[in-house]
Amino acid sequence: MDKIIEKKTGWRVAFTKKALPWWLGALLLVFVIYLIARPNNKTLRVDKDSVTISSAVKGEFNDYIRISGRVQPMTTIQLSPQEGGIVEKILIEEGSPVKAGDAILILNNDNLDLQILNSEAELAEKENILRNTQIQMEQQKLDVRQNVLEYGTNVERLRRAYEQQKALYEDKLIAKEEYLKAEEDYQLALQKYNLMTERSRQDSLYRGTQIDRMEESLENMQLNMQMIRRRKSNLIVKAPIDGELGLLDVVLGQSIAAGTKIGQINSVGTYKVEAQIDEHYIDRVIAGLEATFERQGETYSTVIRKVYPEVRDGKFKADFKFDGEQPDNIRSGQTYYLNLQLGQPEEAVIIPRGTFYQTRRPAENGSTLLTKTATKPSKEKSVSAAKTRSTMKCWKAWSPAKG
Repeated sequence: MDKIIEKKTGWRVAFTKKALPWWLGALLLVFVIYLIARPNNKTLRVDKDSVTISSAVKGEFNDYIRISGRVQPMTTIQLSPQEGGIVEKILIEEGSPVKAGDAILILNNDNLDLQILNSEAELAEKENILRNTQIQMEQQKLDVRQNVLEYGTNVERLRRAYEQQKALYEDKLIAKEEYLKAEEDYQLALQKYNLMTERSRQDSLYRGTQIDRMEESLENMQLNMQMIRRRKSNLIVKAPIDGELGLLDVVLGQSIAAGTKIGQINSVGTYKVEAQIDEHYIDRVIAGLEATFERQGETYSTVIRKVYPEVRDGKFKADFKFDGEQPDNIRSGQTYYLNLQLGQPEEAVIIPRGTFYQTRRPAENGSTLLTKTATKPSKEKSVSAAKTRSTMKCWKAWSPAKG
């Protein structure tokens, strides 16, 4: 027998299967309205004893960065031997004070001794050749002068004979042929004398130029001889300036080539600070910026004297010089922590440094209001962070707002 199914009416219709899509649509609408109308504030629960509360104040804002620098001598001179050799003696140890000209170590080089002997012998031979050439030229000069004198005497003798023959011929006491012969002998002797005189003059000019060149060559040879002998003295490595022997990387019996760096001399009394700075600040760090540091309760000032353009491993180097007094007992290699001032102090709203919880919401003037709450780790009882907001600051692009 069939059962009559009654049609549900009234509130019972909401619990039928046909009403299920309506229920889902209503829930979705409520969820969308919640997302739109919900408050934007968030609540962070932190330990109440882990909260550090500080106030934002208006004051002088100093834009600086903290960097570490190492003390280095203002002047450092490299030690390199001019001649290679084997280390025979070490006269001064590292860290010892030295004076200019003090012998630091002695080298030995037998090959250099042999080269010096061969060079001296070769130069001495060339010098003897030049000396002999000079002697020969002087002898030639004397011979030419002697010839001039002989030709001059012969001219005088033939001149007298010609005058006698001329007088006799005019008196018709001799034949004309004898007279003409005496005249021809005299003219020939006079021409030879004139030629010898001209040769003597030309030879004198030539010899003068040659002798000057030979004298210059001899002087150069003597200088070369001195330089060759000086090479022996270069086997003694000496201190170029007064200072401190900061490094000496040699041992007895070691073979050292010429020009090899074996140590350095550090000047004493004046120092600089070398610092490695992150390349992020390369456009802001220039010569003339000031930096300060504290040591033994005193504050010391430094100034950038040089900025190196090369960047290595994301950092670049800058040298600082002391602006005023230097710390007592300053030593090379010490590390100082500098506060490098990147700009001039200015008035701004300042918040303390620390670890902050950060949120953003629009401010009335159109900028971004940044709310920060300082916190520190703890395992104590927690409290709502909304009750601990105490440091607020209006920032644009994350920079301190002007007062």
